[in-house]
Amino acid sequence: MDEKLDRFDLSLLRALQRDAALSQRELADIVGLSQNACWRRLHALRERGLIRHQTVRLDPAALGLGLTVFVLVRTRHHSREWLERFRNAVTAIANVIDFYRIAGEYDYMLKVVATDMNAFDEIYQRLIAQVELDTVTSYMAMEAICDRRDLPL
Repeated sequence: MDEKLDRFDLSLLRALQRDAALSQRELADIVGLSQNACWRRLHALRERGLIRHQTVRLDPAALGLGLTVFVLVRTRHHSREWLERFRNAVTAIANVIDFYRIAGEYDYMLKVVATDMNAFDEIYQRLIAQVELDTVTSYMAMEAICDRRDLPL
């Protein structure tokens, strides 16, 4: 970040994290700026890449996706070709909602949502059929204590 964020920028970002559906008038009132000044700042924040998307948070359980599974993957393969195959296989599975390369005992971590254990097993079988993996360990979440927190600004 080349340019510093001032209190107005930070206030705008905090407000949008809480509710991306706020109107420009509501945002301007929250931040204490005119609507034009608010619009210019929002535009600048988008141009700088600080605001990537504006989305809606859905309730997975209310949509029938009550099972959340964290999948840890270890592999012996680290070639560019294998990674591309793995990346394509994982990102083709819509139920994988987060996907990370990590440091430590495992190489990758996936967050998967499914309707139930049978549905998760189908996802798991689909994944291991497409790419050779060394070790796959799955942890079923029992409760989301704090899910999708806002970034600390």
